[in-house]
Amino acid sequence: MTTRVFIDGAAGTTGLEIRERLAGHAGLELTALEGDQRKDPQARRAALNGADLVILCLPDDAAKEAAALIENPDVKVIDASTAHRTQPSWTYGMAELKPGQRRAIAATKRLSNPGCYPTGFLALVAPLVRAGLVPAGFPITVNAVSGYSGGGRSMIAAFQDEAGADYTHTVVQTYGLDLLHKHVPEMQVHAGLEHPPIFAPSVGRYYRGMLVEVPLQLWALAGHPSVKQIHAVLAETYAGEALVDVASLEDGHGALDAEILKGTDRLRLYVFGNAPRGQVRLIAALDNLGKGAAGAAVQNLNLMTGRPETQGLVL
Repeated sequence: MTTRVFIDGAAGTTGLEIRERLAGHAGLELTALEGDQRKDPQARRAALNGADLVILCLPDDAAKEAAALIENPDVKVIDASTAHRTQPSWTYGMAELKPGQRRAIAATKRLSNPGCYPTGFLALVAPLVRAGLVPAGFPITVNAVSGYSGGGRSMIAAFQDEAGADYTHTVVQTYGLDLLHKHVPEMQVHAGLEHPPIFAPSVGRYYRGMLVEVPLQLWALAGHPSVKQIHAVLAETYAGEALVDVASLEDGHGALDAEILKGTDRLRLYVFGNAPRGQVRLIAALDNLGKGAAGAAVQNLNLMTGRPETQGLVL
């Protein structure tokens, strides 16, 4: 049976990546509006309501508007924007987040695709909070660096278009200095934290790939968990996962490349610890356009349509 998939915003960075992954999917009919039809309200309404599954690759306000146009109760929606990520009526689309999340994704008709930074952060922190090693009220800091593709067309142009008015020569640029980055509520809610983490994101002069880091002072945690205990919880949590793996405690020492998983839809977690000092640096490596965006959307589409979970993904 053919599944009709409409990608609203198919010409954007994430939309194009999703189309590439779905190109070889059997039983899918991909549709997209071209030219002036993209801004035609009637054409959009018809496309949104005529699909079996809609993927919204739009800015937040446009995604809310598109979702409101869907009146057909049978249409399933994957929203790649930030708009619905903390809405209780929408299912959060991170299959590995907690037990039962896959079943919830398979059963839902309204799914919010996770953000790239939160994917790495939640993979590291949520299991530790759930296991009681990190209290929900503990102050958390997350540092991260991403390739400039994460900022969409405007940021890509700023780094690539030397003739453009916004072209920048920067090598590494930090931002979110008002501590109000739009990903923070998503991190707090889905990690089960009582307080928003301090989030310090940066963008580097490379196209894709990211590192998300959470440093912890283990001596400040109740029970003083060891480096090995932290690693064991993460390793047990993701044992058998096709898209998430936990490196050994001996792997990666010396340096870690932000592009290590570029071009893939995988996520790798590292635990770098100093046992005598009671300190760890927890680091997630992923492709911001892969597991951090398009790869996650296709993974969710597969679950929502009864297909093999990794179909079309780059392993």
